[in-house]
Amino acid sequence: MRFLFVFLLSLTAVSFSADKPNILLITADDLGLQLSCYGDPYLKTPHLDKLAAGGVRYRTAYVAQASCSSSRSSMFSGLYPHTTGQIGLANAGFQLAPEQVEKNLPAWLKRADYRTGILGKLHVNPESSFPFDYRPKQQDTRDVRDVAKRAAPFLQAESDRPFFLMVNYSDPHVWKEPKKKKPIFPAQWKGLPENPIAEDTVPGWDFQGFDEPVARQRVSNYYNTVLRLDRGVGFLLDELENSGHADNTLVIFLGDHGPPFSRGKTTCYESGLRVPFLLRWPGVAQQNISSLALVSAVDIVPTILDAAGIEAPEEFHGASLRPTLTNSIPPENWRTHLAGEFHYHGTQGFFPRRAIRDQRYKLIHNLIAGKGEPISRVDGDPNGQFADTDKYRDTPAGKAFQRYVDPPEWELYDLDNDPVEFENLADNPEHSEKLSELKFALMNWRKETNDPLLSEDGFKKFEQWGKEAEARMKKK
Repeated sequence: MRFLFVFLLSLTAVSFSADKPNILLITADDLGLQLSCYGDPYLKTPHLDKLAAGGVRYRTAYVAQASCSSSRSSMFSGLYPHTTGQIGLANAGFQLAPEQVEKNLPAWLKRADYRTGILGKLHVNPESSFPFDYRPKQQDTRDVRDVAKRAAPFLQAESDRPFFLMVNYSDPHVWKEPKKKKPIFPAQWKGLPENPIAEDTVPGWDFQGFDEPVARQRVSNYYNTVLRLDRGVGFLLDELENSGHADNTLVIFLGDHGPPFSRGKTTCYESGLRVPFLLRWPGVAQQNISSLALVSAVDIVPTILDAAGIEAPEEFHGASLRPTLTNSIPPENWRTHLAGEFHYHGTQGFFPRRAIRDQRYKLIHNLIAGKGEPISRVDGDPNGQFADTDKYRDTPAGKAFQRYVDPPEWELYDLDNDPVEFENLADNPEHSEKLSELKFALMNWRKETNDPLLSEDGFKKFEQWGKEAEARMKKK
């Protein structure tokens, strides 16, 4: 079992080569596995399905932390947030640790003579440390036609230099109506989707278990935002095709974490950490691969630098995905466990977690269980109100929600038989061997990645960072 992948370092000998691929990295804000290529029965996503068929669809992929800025810091660095320092939201005052500020993907690619561009949110502080050549102002990345229009000149520019373009869609994140300030999922935006799903068409989330009118309404409109996203990716890939660069462009698509609903975003449950992850690499990745490899957003940087022929000046927590691109079965030396974590979202509610899974079982360690309170509501989701009603209180869903707001130190789940993580097996003697195995694997991962929260000083440092973030926000 190996978690830390080491890359020897040197940028000094890098020069441009005509066979270096272009790179298109696409993210969707708050997207879980709600795509038809991942088996979702309630919608069709033909454009993303086509992208999946053209390369590799990873069945089990994690982000590093189910909170936007922390997750994206790992996409830019190849490191978990406990190392990047971006342990909470940028718009809540959190930022990279000083020693990590200049270490990021666009900086490394720019030194290797790549043109760099970004559309949509960067959301990692300080933004000035990310050297993008192209970053249009006043973007509406829910207007997916406009996103493609703004991407076109960058994709089509005449240049002997390869490009890196990151495109970050706002969908399916909530939107706050200016007057009501109520977070909603817009059923339509600039006329898309043309035929929205009716509000009572889709049941409430299985990972919540509350099939009530408000749940059906919110989930149905969440699906409408995914339909719009899918159409937007289609527009974008059409522009890539029109540019003539499609056959020499590595395309990676993923969500930055799961849906913004209780027991999803801001948790270490599968509905928070697990995301769609698609990769198309013409001439390198085989087509229509459904991969069993356990992969992470921390693998993005090593993969892109590998594709660009760059020996990166860092030790990464991730690894290049190249060995996983030609077979659905991962190679023998690929990781056997996949980890994720949580610290802050905003400045309140510091509730650090660590999680690890294998192909079947999942362990969550709530590091300060009984001493702090986790976030129990995210982005205006009202569904938690049902947990303590007579209808749900003693049901598996009601009990799971009670555990969500007041978690024990350890949670163990059999994901084959309980994919929504309702039944905690940590105290079940029949699973004591698996519990010990995953505890050992989790501790190995924490040691190999130098997790600061293995010490009391680390806790104090992270709590201090929370106070500093709050102070920065008060100054604004």
